[in-house]
Amino acid sequence: MAQIQRPLVIQSQFVRQFCPQNVRRHGVLLFSRSRQQRQLSTATVTDHDISRLASLPLHPLTLADLVKHGRPPLTTPQLLTSANFTLSILPARLAHRIQSLRNLPFIVVSNPHISKIHSNYIHSLSTLLPWAEHEITTLEDEVKFTEVMADLVNTHSNTISILARGFLEARKYISPKDVTRFLDEHLRARIGTRLIAEQHLALHFSSQPHAEIMHESSDSEGWNGVIDTKLRPAKIVEHCGNVVGEICELKYGVRPHVIINGEPGYTFAHVPVHLEYIITELLKNAFRATVESGKEKEPIEVTIAPLPEELPEGRDADGVDVRPQVKNVDQGTTDVASNRWTGKTPTAPSSSQILPLAHSTPGVTIRIRDRGGGIAPETLPHIWDYSFTTFNDDKASSTLSGRSSNMDALSAISGPGGDGANSLAGLGYGLPLGRAYAEYFGGGIAIQSLWGWGTDVYLSLRGVGKVEEESWSYRSTKKTGAGAE
Repeated sequence: MAQIQRPLVIQSQFVRQFCPQNVRRHGVLLFSRSRQQRQLSTATVTDHDISRLASLPLHPLTLADLVKHGRPPLTTPQLLTSANFTLSILPARLAHRIQSLRNLPFIVVSNPHISKIHSNYIHSLSTLLPWAEHEITTLEDEVKFTEVMADLVNTHSNTISILARGFLEARKYISPKDVTRFLDEHLRARIGTRLIAEQHLALHFSSQPHAEIMHESSDSEGWNGVIDTKLRPAKIVEHCGNVVGEICELKYGVRPHVIINGEPGYTFAHVPVHLEYIITELLKNAFRATVESGKEKEPIEVTIAPLPEELPEGRDADGVDVRPQVKNVDQGTTDVASNRWTGKTPTAPSSSQILPLAHSTPGVTIRIRDRGGGIAPETLPHIWDYSFTTFNDDKASSTLSGRSSNMDALSAISGPGGDGANSLAGLGYGLPLGRAYAEYFGGGIAIQSLWGWGTDVYLSLRGVGKVEEESWSYRSTKKTGAGAE
């Protein structure tokens, strides 16, 4: 087997930011204590491995899937179940991404940046294959497997920005529409892969079997891995408003005031870093429009509105199921875009949508209203495009060299899921990526623009619902093959 050097520190924003504070401070000890010389075992990834795993269907992932192992701290059996569930999911997901990259035109895949992403996926799959044929039954194996997850998260931390620059360089060989289709699918699939890996990492750090590095922390109350079951959207809005406001004031010398109304005390269960990224992007746009239109004295109004409960059985008066749906395309599990160039249909088509969410699943709608003059009619049809695909050569060259005038302070607040602070600046990822995060679990973003007046943005999110305490058995998943969810 080939040997590679494993990382000593998990460099995931999710884990660093949302594990309890003392876990983050001491978490590195788990991987460094008496194991500093350990290397991850790898296996050679063959074309047969990729085609076999990529033929397995990928079903949508729910927030409930991530919390089904119970609330931390997990017992040893629960932690091992989480590890085996994670192991049963990831190999097929990685293989699907490898296959999707290979389906791109050869000249595009030959680009050094896109080729690097392909190599990263091959590397991660090579670290998982040695584990794929056996069950994780001991804590020692669980620790070793968690090191593999740490390596995976670290390896793919800059996937988005690297892909962006790769497609920007290859823009002569692939149409903007095809780039948008591919990125929308690929980046949505990436959300699920990172969530699965980071959830186990967070559960690992907060579990009883590793109590020698754990201490009780009030910060961990309500957390289940990377999910905050008591997430208060108003708190996220306040935090993001302060950050964006300070940078806005630094650039323009003024900052609009944010007013939060509705039900600011409302809480529900969701992934905080997703909401933080979405709110930051929406507030960036609102702040910029408000100031540049000379309306900085007009407040930006944020309304927190809990979604109404569905009918008792989740059906309307005519008996039609009205519970929210999560479509496969929302989570990038269809492989439609990546098969476009081969003329093939997806090798493992999955159902068109997941089962309806429980009628009791709570959620929220957040409206962000500004008086920034609205969105120009000629711009409105393109707000969901990855805007770098429409750059001319001069703008593209400036962005690639880091000299773009768009890379100001407000543009630089980017980078969800591990990407560096400036890595996406000027590349136009804000709104389309924010929508991907919103839609991944059944939410969405709608925009109503009044040209010459202002813009209303409606962000809707669905939560977990009731968190079940009983463990989920991964055995049925193992029987159906890696990738079944």
